[in-house]
Amino acid sequence: MSLLVVHSGRFADHAPPPGHPERADRNAVMQAAAEKWRALGATLAEPRPATREEILRVHSTRFVETLEAAAGRAVMLDPDTFTSPATWDVTRLAAGAALVAVDHVLDGRAGRAMALARPPGHHSGRGLARGFCLVNSVAVAAAHALQRGVGRVAIIDFDVHHGNGTQEIFDTHPRVLFVSTHQWPFYPGTGAVDDAGNGEGRGFTVNVPIERGATDADYDAIFRHLAMPVVRAFDPDLILVSAGYDAHERDPLGGMRVTTDGFGSLVRHLVAAADACCGGRLVLVTEGGYDLPALGESVDATLAVLHAGGDAPPEPEAGSGVTACGLAALGRARAVQSQYWRGL
Repeated sequence: MSLLVVHSGRFADHAPPPGHPERADRNAVMQAAAEKWRALGATLAEPRPATREEILRVHSTRFVETLEAAAGRAVMLDPDTFTSPATWDVTRLAAGAALVAVDHVLDGRAGRAMALARPPGHHSGRGLARGFCLVNSVAVAAAHALQRGVGRVAIIDFDVHHGNGTQEIFDTHPRVLFVSTHQWPFYPGTGAVDDAGNGEGRGFTVNVPIERGATDADYDAIFRHLAMPVVRAFDPDLILVSAGYDAHERDPLGGMRVTTDGFGSLVRHLVAAADACCGGRLVLVTEGGYDLPALGESVDATLAVLHAGGDAPPEPEAGSGVTACGLAALGRARAVQSQYWRGL
């Protein structure tokens, strides 16, 4: 199955203040990965800017006007989130990268796709930029897919931080499943295990808060016994992924112990679920990841799995290392979600 990578050198033009973790050097890592996989047979595409109308499907008019007013200037939007003169243009390209990826997959021009883009977006809700994030690219992509006639979209967020903005946007939406694994307690302080959505969206939010120190085996157990069974039961027409790599054991912001190979295994689970549910239609969009070598290795491992495809990882051997924090997180989440999803 063909692989599309969407990337632009312009993503380096978003420039937070010196010393900020979400620095322009992250784009050099993404660009190196894009060029490597183009040489290995992937298709490399440039993004287009997301339109105002596309962004307004998930963000408020006031939010968009705030970002437009900051164009050409350096502005602090919250204590963690900044613009530089080129940020508005770059942010529209980041959202547009996700849109290009979705269109290629839905049109059958690519089987799987990954948008290597910055700035990240999953903390931004309808009306507020926060946590390094500006336009919520994965939310824009999900709304675009629904607008195109897709019936159901699943969003899986494995960033170390809870994707509170994405959850807020789709909190009452029964056609969007949101699944988040995240360190707890941790920024942004949301994503409690019993927060399962509201109104018609009740049961379509799956939060799996995990204590710091979780390992590859912990994440594998949560994906194998909770996240992927729920995704398969939801039976989406498209799977989107907020691919943050700050749960890596070397990341300076997170406190998890996921390895590069561990991220590869998570992506294998996602590929297998997409193959089973929606003809392989799978799009990943980058979020966090602040140790540059770890980010590069993890993106490379992700693209290797997307390029090769294949089955989910085999069942681990008995006593393979699931820790107390992983077992506790899985048990708490299953207790909540079993009232919405049979067989957990």
